[in-house]
Amino acid sequence: MKWKGRRKSNNLEDRRGMSSKGKIAAGGGLIAIIVLLLQVFGGETGQAVAPVLNQLNINNASQEVVERELTDQEKELGDFMATILADTEDVWTQIFHQNNIGEYQKPKMILFTDAVQTKCGNATAATGPFYCPADKNVYMDLTFFNELYTRFGAKRGDFAMAYVTAHEIGHHVQTLLGTSQKVRQAQRNLSAVEANKLSVALELQADFYAGLWAHYNQRYLEEGDIEEALSAAQAVGDDAIQKRVRGSVNPDTFTHGTSKQRMYWFLKGFQSGDIRQHNTFEALNISN
Repeated sequence: MKWKGRRKSNNLEDRRGMSSKGKIAAGGGLIAIIVLLLQVFGGETGQAVAPVLNQLNINNASQEVVERELTDQEKELGDFMATILADTEDVWTQIFHQNNIGEYQKPKMILFTDAVQTKCGNATAATGPFYCPADKNVYMDLTFFNELYTRFGAKRGDFAMAYVTAHEIGHHVQTLLGTSQKVRQAQRNLSAVEANKLSVALELQADFYAGLWAHYNQRYLEEGDIEEALSAAQAVGDDAIQKRVRGSVNPDTFTHGTSKQRMYWFLKGFQSGDIRQHNTFEALNISN
């Protein structure tokens, strides 16, 4: 992706030089598996991840803050994320204006290492990237992408990171438009299986929004970028993760959608460039 020398957002806060060390009950490996199954870069941690973290006593962990200087490579990666965030600001401001849906409110992105405190609760790096609707911030520990490439088999590249970022910003758009609130309210009166179907539709819509962002940002794309995004989407489908982690697949527990669905909705957003085609709920024959 062509990103160097372009505008960087002022709404990025880099906390990677301040890492929190502490004892965490149950161990990082177990936490990573549980949270990745529930929440691989897409959900809103206030509703899904925080309860799991609380059950594992993460919020009660003793912590020690360790400060260090960022490496040149880390600084460059921070500049990349600030540029992608700026692109989402520009694109969504344009989309909101063109479609008369109000003024786009820019979220903040927090880069962290190891652990972070949010208005949705505390989280660790094992949570993966997430959006917190309570403070309207996107939180990212960038070491997640090593897992994405090495453990889950996504194609390595900067646009895989751009896709993940755009997906999380998609959850912010859903909050601004009231979609997330409607879904969470509806889920209170549903069985776990039916509530999961709504979660899938919400996540697939965020994938659509990521594709829509890419459509509006095409002047900065390079050959292979879309393939990188599709590879990431394929790698984090519920079916792909469950098969890789436990060797079997249970569709009733899906919360993010299959690999095929995630790739389809990203492409639909990218190819159509039309926010009016965002209704994943109708496409899945469910009501939000």
